[in-house]
Amino acid sequence: MPKAYLSIEGLGVTFSKGAQRSEVLRDINLQVERGEFVSLIGHSGCGKSTLLNVVAGLIPATTGGVILDGQEVDQPGPDRAVVFQNHSLLPWLSVRENVDLAVNKVFGAAKSAAERRDWTMHNLELVQMTHAMGKRPAEISGGMKQRVGIARALAMQPKVLLLDEPFGALDALTRARLQDTVMQIQSALKNTVLMITHDVDEATLLSDRIVMMTNGPRASIGQVLDVALARPRDRLAVAENPAYIRGRASVIEFLYARQAA
Repeated sequence: MPKAYLSIEGLGVTFSKGAQRSEVLRDINLQVERGEFVSLIGHSGCGKSTLLNVVAGLIPATTGGVILDGQEVDQPGPDRAVVFQNHSLLPWLSVRENVDLAVNKVFGAAKSAAERRDWTMHNLELVQMTHAMGKRPAEISGGMKQRVGIARALAMQPKVLLLDEPFGALDALTRARLQDTVMQIQSALKNTVLMITHDVDEATLLSDRIVMMTNGPRASIGQVLDVALARPRDRLAVAENPAYIRGRASVIEFLYARQAA
């Protein structure tokens, strides 16, 4: 049987400090298909960010491992782009220059200067930020900064887009608009996405599957929910969809009844 596009197999993470050992994750097994949008949800301290960082190659697994498109993940690489809650833009560069940085790093040898400029503009257009391309991060809003961060990640053409609570620091209206933008982009580009969130509504709206983590320490996958909603999705329409209501209720029951106990 062929392996999934992204395969997390028997993954465990233990941190050591002197004689102290802290087991954060235990026996994580997850298969993600190409073009699938999967959310990780769970209470604080359940190791969601640790799992995402292992997939990103930022920290090593203690046991098990990660296979992406047939290759073992053992270090960071442009095939996995991360968008953090903090936008992480370089403050002395303009919006366009921040995206240029990623484009030049990944495609410096493969594309001409003109092609790289066009590719930067294309990705700024995807997130509707061409009008502010000459501005610096301090001159734009939080939501606009996250749009630039998403453009920079997409410009790398990653095999997997990793989102670490990318909308967590935004107000409700900006958050909703960015969620809609991500849905539109993912629908058009068929990106493979792995996202961390604390927001049940966000997970249900955006995801094909929701992976619910047990409480830490020694967290594992407690339940995986298929979200049976057709795409494209409209937030107003799905709010009254029985599948949305059932999915949302299942996640809440897991997080606030079973895991709280």
